[in-house]
Amino acid sequence: MNDQRSAAEPAAAAVAVPEAATALEGTGADGTGAPAAGRTGAGRRAALVPIALVVAGGLSVQFGSAVAALLMPKAGALGVVTLRLAAAALILLVICRPRLRGHSRADWGTVLAFGVAMGGMNTLFYLALDRIPLGIAVTLEVLGPLALSVFASRRLINALWAGLALVGVVLLGGGGFDRLDPLGAAFALAAGAMWAAYIVFSARTGRRFPQADGLALAMVVAAVLSLPLGIIESGAKLTVPSTVALGAAVAVLSSVLPYTLELMALRRLPAPTFAVMMSLEPAIAAGAGFLILDQALSTTDALAIALVIGASIGAVRSRTGRRER
Repeated sequence: MNDQRSAAEPAAAAVAVPEAATALEGTGADGTGAPAAGRTGAGRRAALVPIALVVAGGLSVQFGSAVAALLMPKAGALGVVTLRLAAAALILLVICRPRLRGHSRADWGTVLAFGVAMGGMNTLFYLALDRIPLGIAVTLEVLGPLALSVFASRRLINALWAGLALVGVVLLGGGGFDRLDPLGAAFALAAGAMWAAYIVFSARTGRRFPQADGLALAMVVAAVLSLPLGIIESGAKLTVPSTVALGAAVAVLSSVLPYTLELMALRRLPAPTFAVMMSLEPAIAAGAGFLILDQALSTTDALAIALVIGASIGAVRSRTGRRER
């Protein structure tokens, strides 16, 4: 237990560097207040650590979703959700070994809400993925974080970047929204609302629990909620060894790795900036769909991806520029 917690400490320390580095930027080597170029450069690099965590998490979760789409014919949408969440919960419990004592009622309430949001987000998204293409499903889903970025932000510039990202998100649909399965589109939009709730409660959980303890407990809540649905839909299919192995792979790619990275990032990254960066998800999903599911990209898709990436870069630059000032 101590070894596992110690292994997590360097990562947590890396996320904590930006604030300390920013404080040092105004102090020279002689302590007179002269700028230190080396420290300023190090501070800027450290400030990008949470950004890198979010991008890595996005790559992992979308390629995991592509693998899950291949698994759905064998286990069904709800069966895949159950395998993913159950395997992820077991892995996190073994790695984190979270303490059950010493937490307040508010702590447990936050974990419960986080688990409900996580379970709802996954269930609704996979129901959508069973009916509409991956790229468009994520495009509709990302509207939830975009709305959060607009409502939560107190700066006009963040609203402008969110608007630019929204244009890219709409274009990424390629004009095909009118041909979508209505129920699948509704599931994707509902998943977006749960995604916004996930962002809020993930940040709160990260502040209340050490390392990934809160994430592990919330994953157990999500797995318990999804288990009856998966059993009803898939039954004995969930016990086939090859299906279980693929489900475990999806759990690592789509839950354990990205959620841990995002939880670490949200401890130092403002929720509005994080929400705007989620605009990268449709672009990543389109790439995963092309590489794994043979879903080709059009010229409109490329333009949409450029707009989404430009909006995310703008949000990051405005954040880092404000910190430097």
